Amino acid sequence: MAKERGKYDYNFDGFVEKFEKSIYGSFKGEWRLKLLQEDLSMLQKSAPMQVWDAGCGLGQMALWFAQGGHRLTCNDISFKMLEKAKEMFEKAGCQADIHKAPAQEIAQTLPPQDLVLYHAVIEWTAKPLETLEIVASKVKPGGHLSLLFFNQHSLIYRNVMQGSWRLKTILENRWYGRGKRLTPPHPQAPEVIADWLTSHGFEIKVQTGIRIFHDYMDKEVLKQTDLEELMALEYRYCRQPTFRNMGRYIHILAKRN
Repeated sequence: MAKERGKYDYNFDGFVEKFEKSIYGSFKGEWRLKLLQEDLSMLQKSAPMQVWDAGCGLGQMALWFAQGGHRLTCNDISFKMLEKAKEMFEKAGCQADIHKAPAQEIAQTLPPQDLVLYHAVIEWTAKPLETLEIVASKVKPGGHLSLLFFNQHSLIYRNVMQGSWRLKTILENRWYGRGKRLTPPHPQAPEVIADWLTSHGFEIKVQTGIRIFHDYMDKEVLKQTDLEELMALEYRYCRQPTFRNMGRYIHILAKRN
């Protein structure tokens, strides 16, 4: 089954509980949300916008924008994820237009958007840049694209540091097949994404590396490390060019010219 992972857009129905507890309910998830919300705070506080969350997952970012008075369209191919998102919206007393469908399908009928959120999806799609082009095409002139993706550089570096059988997989450019099932088949290189955005009429306004040190540290070392001090260093360097491109995830906020 692992060998088929890169041939189809990935459905996370089987990982809802893991996402809730191990990712979004953990320090890693909290730090990711903190930096994303900081990068997007000016837009969230702006006058009401039309926002499309393309691959909304559990809907945390979509809800945050809805709470800011914005009009949300959300989609995902995971039924279970969407059910959780709907529950969260109902509990918060917010509304969104929610669809169980791939982004490629929703884009066909969606009007141009003020902001498109495309978070941690591109690396799981069968045709990453082709799908990105479809999603980015829905950003209106003067609008913004918020793109979060799993960093290819980080995947290479971390696997080489762990050694053993991983070296051969990196030499052969096999990003999955052994190891954790949540390693995406199509991680992206930040300079490739940046060049793509520039060539498609976008200007990068913000670029942030998420977990630029933490994920390379040994578990025993982490136990002996003051987390607040580590996070202070993460925060100090997360937007500096030398370090940001080593983040486990990269967030880019780009404006269409």
